[in-house]
Amino acid sequence: MTLHPAIAAVTARIIERSRPTRERYLALIDAERTRGVDRPRLNCGNLAHGFAASGEDKAAIKAGGTMNIGIVTAYNDMLSAHQPYGRYPEQMKIFAREVGATAQVAGGTPAMCDGVTQGQPGMEESLFSRDVIALSTAVGLSHGMFEGAALLGICDKIVPGLLMGALRFGHLPMILIPAGPMPTGISNKEKARVREEFAQGKVGKAELLESESASYHAPGTCTFYGTANSNQMMMEMMGLHMPAASFIHPNTKLRQAVTRAAVHQLATIGWDGNDYRPLGRCVDEKAIVNAIVGLLATGGSTNHAIHLPAIARAAGILIDWEDFDRLSAAVPLIARVYPNGSGDVNGFHNAGGMSFVIRTLLREGLAHEDILTVHGKGLSDQARDPVLEGDTLTFAPAPEATRDDTMLRAASEPFLPDGGMRLLAGNLGRCIIKTSAVDPDRWTIEAPVRVFHDQDDVLHAFDAKELERDVVVVVRFQGPRANGMPELHKLTPALSVLQNRGYRVALLTDGRMSGASGKVPAAIHLIPEALAGGPIAKLRDGDVVRISADDGTIAVRVDEAEWAARANADAPPPALGTGRELFAFMRHGASPAEEGGSAMMAQMEAIT
Repeated sequence: MTLHPAIAAVTARIIERSRPTRERYLALIDAERTRGVDRPRLNCGNLAHGFAASGEDKAAIKAGGTMNIGIVTAYNDMLSAHQPYGRYPEQMKIFAREVGATAQVAGGTPAMCDGVTQGQPGMEESLFSRDVIALSTAVGLSHGMFEGAALLGICDKIVPGLLMGALRFGHLPMILIPAGPMPTGISNKEKARVREEFAQGKVGKAELLESESASYHAPGTCTFYGTANSNQMMMEMMGLHMPAASFIHPNTKLRQAVTRAAVHQLATIGWDGNDYRPLGRCVDEKAIVNAIVGLLATGGSTNHAIHLPAIARAAGILIDWEDFDRLSAAVPLIARVYPNGSGDVNGFHNAGGMSFVIRTLLREGLAHEDILTVHGKGLSDQARDPVLEGDTLTFAPAPEATRDDTMLRAASEPFLPDGGMRLLAGNLGRCIIKTSAVDPDRWTIEAPVRVFHDQDDVLHAFDAKELERDVVVVVRFQGPRANGMPELHKLTPALSVLQNRGYRVALLTDGRMSGASGKVPAAIHLIPEALAGGPIAKLRDGDVVRISADDGTIAVRVDEAEWAARANADAPPPALGTGRELFAFMRHGASPAEEGGSAMMAQMEAIT
């Protein structure tokens, strides 16, 4: 199938914009391959330290000549998605020996659970945990002991952070290894109902906790289609997983077989063989476009409007929100996964999952087939499903048709003709809105604003019946530089209640909503942020704001002379406690959201 002209045009735009930075990046990883730190260049004392505790692998690592795989793990047993990783290293060492390789844990990274910190002070550290994860990855790989790496991570900031750090070692071949989702719990509709009833005071905390515990109930990734599961989708679209690896349940024979195959494949694509596939060459402009296409086609997380620019920059690739907007106009919505539908990722996987998504997108010319993947000869080889027959793993072709057209459809017969993630621009700045779960009647909201500087104040106003009207709720000083850009997900039930009561409601913020944002229109990630002097800092209660996904605009209806004369509101003082003060240097140096909201990447770009 011929590549869709919009996909080709956006890709060409990115390649041209990125030419100088991408060339510098490729020169860097080529130089690292030829003169960087690796085992043959280590002094004897260095090397002896590196294998001193390696047990039965000690002789092989000492002798050299075999691939040593560095494992970077985000394991902890508080985070349900990462709890299954606990025993992966010991298993992966066995799998490596089966193909004449060795493996060592290069290092660990933190792994925050946004589900635990959502609406809490710790959420103000969440975005910057991504930079910490990238730095931790770099520390682990800096020892020069490895000819390849396996990256163990799944959730919101963790996969982006792993990639951002790993791409600075882009001369090494690497594979991301997931652990899979938990089984389906109570229905998402029931979970949302209880949350909204709690917001209205109709049920108490005991009932709410019982509901939440029936939803988040086992090891594995949460089953709604938020940032974590969107991460897994993107890794498939970029060819950085084994085929259809994302949504196999933890602690099953098939999951273990796919992990084993990933370790074997990593040994195959090592730098001393005939099939060398360095990460920095796999993650190119076409792979990044594929990730955006997959995000739009499946109705994925708005958080990736921040994460993908940061990942891309780590590989010398520059993307912006206009790229998302142009691709969204061409890419149809082919998946309905909660909160954009009633079923969860398990239902999505059973309906055909990522193998079907890749197949149908390629058939319609909506993705680049000719990318360097970690397995197979291109993206079409990712359109396969792992099948275990006895102890033998094979990969079968993706299904020809969806198994559930209420959840997953062919790109030729989509739910909606566009991907539903749009750029809004106007006299308040630039921001993102996701429309795939929003009723088209609410794509344009024009109403007076109520301005807040803290999400808890929004809930107090809701409880006091102060928002019982058409309203644009403004929550400002929520950007990366202000307070680390926490998600405002706990506003969802209250705003949904107002909307259900018939009011025309929208959220406007320089912060984030949730990767699982749903039916309430939310204009988010607004730049410039309030702390950087953005126009949102001038808004006052009662100003009329128009947010329109129909025509891509966002504007305040205030006389121009009055607007120009207004001063910006004073920023709240930085919050203390829960370790937030330790991240002050990251907030101070953070780049704008459209560039990834990263202090680390901003500094790196200044150097390179």
